[in-house]
Amino acid sequence: MTTPPTADTAAELADALTRAMKRIRRQTMHRLEPYGITPGQARALRTLAHAPGCEGRETMRLSELAERLHIAPRSATTVVDALEEAGLVTRTPDPTDRRAVRLVLTEAGRGALERIGQVRHEVAQEYFAPVSAIEQAALLQALRGAETAFEARRPAHRPDGADGPR
Repeated sequence: MTTPPTADTAAELADALTRAMKRIRRQTMHRLEPYGITPGQARALRTLAHAPGCEGRETMRLSELAERLHIAPRSATTVVDALEEAGLVTRTPDPTDRRAVRLVLTEAGRGALERIGQVRHEVAQEYFAPVSAIEQAALLQALRGAETAFEARRPAHRPDGADGPR
């Protein structure tokens, strides 16, 4: 029979997850640095890569990217400006709304995504190497369950990045 977790256990788990994420983020950032890609830019590229598109080209509006990243539109503009300057994305007119622009991943952006994926995989493999496959699967299942439960009971997410009632 297992003992239910205590508040102390939950707090310790939260602290351990925070430390793990900081270490993983630092390692990822360090390894992406030679490519001139920040973690925020990597997140934006990965988000854009999963956007629906036509003719094999993923596209999305800047406002949609900001919403999916849970950041302010102004912050998304800054990220996209840097990605565009690096040649990883382009802005194109929105065919349905002349006032809007759509973001398109370039071939160089696709190459950057491959490097990002490789770096993320390497860092995760190194960090979790001491943990057995069974323990990794159990941890993943527990985190997915906690996230699903949290999402089900929290108020609607605000596009400006602040959680809580509107």
